[in-house]
Amino acid sequence: MQMAAPDRHGFLALDAIRKLVRALGESARTAQGRTGVSGAQLFVLRVLAARPQGLSINELADRTMTHQSSVSAVVTRLAARGMVTREPSPEDRRRQIVTLTPRGEVLQRTAPAVAQELLVEGIRSLSPARRRALATGLRALTDALNVSEQTAPMFFEEEDRTTHARPPRDHRRLH
Repeated sequence: MQMAAPDRHGFLALDAIRKLVRALGESARTAQGRTGVSGAQLFVLRVLAARPQGLSINELADRTMTHQSSVSAVVTRLAARGMVTREPSPEDRRRQIVTLTPRGEVLQRTAPAVAQELLVEGIRSLSPARRRALATGLRALTDALNVSEQTAPMFFEEEDRTTHARPPRDHRRLH
């Protein structure tokens, strides 16, 4: 039996989401198992390694395509483990610059690749029209699931429920 086109497209979309979630989950478990840090933390270390002079939280959020509060939580965990430092910017003392420590540099250099890196590269490689279509379609899906207003942590990174918690909009909201 053959599926109707709308059903087939729905199947293909859900199958693609499953594959992405699986790849991201496997990558996160591998990173955690080999390095003791989450895939999200390793991703941030890799982004910082590409910019030895450091990056602000907003710049990190931009380069990881993540909300700044999520990146800030990851940086806080990395700083607590001695992998990064936060220093006031010489140009603007209100702005913090995040840099790798020698320990963070060694870890990121010897760690396995993480799927987030490839995902960001893949999205950036799409034409502007395809990125817009992808964003529109995924936003419509998150709207349908009533989760569009949530701030999402980085992939497979524990979130601080006190900063990200929002009241449910209705009883069908996913948790």
